[in-house]
Amino acid sequence: MTRVWQWNRPVTVREVLEDLQQERSIAYTTVMTVMDNLHQKGWVRREAEGRAYRYTAVSTRAAYSAALMNEAWSTSDNPAAALVAFFGMMSAEQREALRDAVRIVQPAEPEVSPEPEVSPEPEASPESADSPAPPPAAEGDSAAPGTEPGR
Repeated sequence: MTRVWQWNRPVTVREVLEDLQQERSIAYTTVMTVMDNLHQKGWVRREAEGRAYRYTAVSTRAAYSAALMNEAWSTSDNPAAALVAFFGMMSAEQREALRDAVRIVQPAEPEVSPEPEVSPEPEASPESADSPAPPPAAEGDSAAPGTEPGR
């Protein structure tokens, strides 16, 4: 998977084999079996290209690592203690990366300003409650309320 993730493109068994052979001796059939196993497990998808396949990662390395951490954490009988132990193993750089990640997924709470005081509505007088309010003047009307424009 490391090779597939590093290249970030569809790869053939031959390409993976040639890359691995720079470090150690390995058989084509071994790489082919591993790539097929990865496909069977759903880690890679493949498309036929002639008599070979091109393999592509189904998820990123980061997503895979996150799933592993989540699985390990969720199987703990004491998740809080597991997190404390895990954080205790981290280097200063890793803890800083953790703080950055938390800031990304949980942005700072917006500042809450005090709510403005609302004055109570004045009570309506008996006269104004029965008579409807005059309609608002149309834009451009300069006539006083209750008079006809242009007169």
